[in-house]
Amino acid sequence: MAVSIEQEGDIRSEPQEMPTSRLRTRAEAEAYVASVCFKHGPPRLVGVELEWTVHHAEDLRKPLDTALLNRALGPHAPDSLNPDSPHQPLPNGSVLTLEPGGQVEISSPPHEAMDGLFAAVEADAEYLREAVERAGLVLGDRGIDPWRAPRRVLSVPRYAAMQHAFDRIGSGGRRMMCSTAGVQVCLDMGERERLEARWAALHALGPVFTATFANSPVSLGAETGWASARARSLLHTDPPRTRPAPITSDPARCWAGHVLDVPVVCLRRQSGDWTAPSGISFAEWIGGSLGEAPNRDDLEYHLSTMFPPVRPRGYFEVRYLDAQPGSEWMLPVAALTALFRSETVVDKVLEETAPVAHRWVSAARDGLHDSEIARSAGAIFDLACRCLEAAPDAPSGLAERVAASVGRRLGAR
Repeated sequence: MAVSIEQEGDIRSEPQEMPTSRLRTRAEAEAYVASVCFKHGPPRLVGVELEWTVHHAEDLRKPLDTALLNRALGPHAPDSLNPDSPHQPLPNGSVLTLEPGGQVEISSPPHEAMDGLFAAVEADAEYLREAVERAGLVLGDRGIDPWRAPRRVLSVPRYAAMQHAFDRIGSGGRRMMCSTAGVQVCLDMGERERLEARWAALHALGPVFTATFANSPVSLGAETGWASARARSLLHTDPPRTRPAPITSDPARCWAGHVLDVPVVCLRRQSGDWTAPSGISFAEWIGGSLGEAPNRDDLEYHLSTMFPPVRPRGYFEVRYLDAQPGSEWMLPVAALTALFRSETVVDKVLEETAPVAHRWVSAARDGLHDSEIARSAGAIFDLACRCLEAAPDAPSGLAERVAASVGRRLGAR
């Protein structure tokens, strides 16, 4: 999604300069990670991914019938559900995929203008909503399934291996895989000299946005005591893999080193079993702990099993938002987009969020009842609304909707 690559030096070699054979050294692997995950250029594009749990309309607690879901999705069904499906995009270009528990996800193409993005994604979301409703299904409106126990419905080797690995740690991983739904925002990284500040600001906003848009207090039919049980499940899934990345002056180098130290959870094989031995990092695989050395495809696949709140993929994938009811997904997406269009505003974000930048657990548990997070939220969304009011591509009335929604949430503390 990023529009240019301007990386250099020993850890910033461009991908086409890397050897195509097996990875023989940690330095070689780190250079590749940095080159594919961090790509610099003017911040122009934004994309959205929306997830929903899926339920039977007549009984929201009933286990999902995947045959019925397949009929509902028709030619848009992914091959993980129907290997014979043509997997056509939705009418406005979004691609539909499924999560392990049957959650549906649509991923938009990148757009330059907010109004174009929001119109296209909302039209595809409505198209999907109508398709599942015709089949007697409904889309959930929470960040976690409030009623059903987590149950994996997709029998693919990747998800089986991940579940096996996460079950050794606790119940968070299975819940994250099979019961959660979120809003993801994809933003260009920006110019190289601003990478450190933008990376830090996106993370510093995490507690504020997590708390403000927390929408998953109920699981298994009971109050969890957490404003965002979805965020709790992510934090407890596999900490090196799912907790916030380190914030340093050199994000590319630090992220590359971090990725190499995270255990491998999937070993792709010709057979159906992709289970990996417990606790062996990708760096140890390079060193011979899993037999033949990995190649760049193996490293790319390992990168796809990293699930931090902000994931670098050549652009920033912001993953810390619960799913929102109806069209309210537009509110956090618009706020984030507006805040990252001006580098002066990015610096102001860092200033306003400094007291709460590391309060991820409190944000997930207490939401806006954390008074420091609430104070930062008031300042941040006031700033975001002023940016939206000045944005020529912001849909009419959107700034007012953001202000009213955040005001209600802050007033309900």
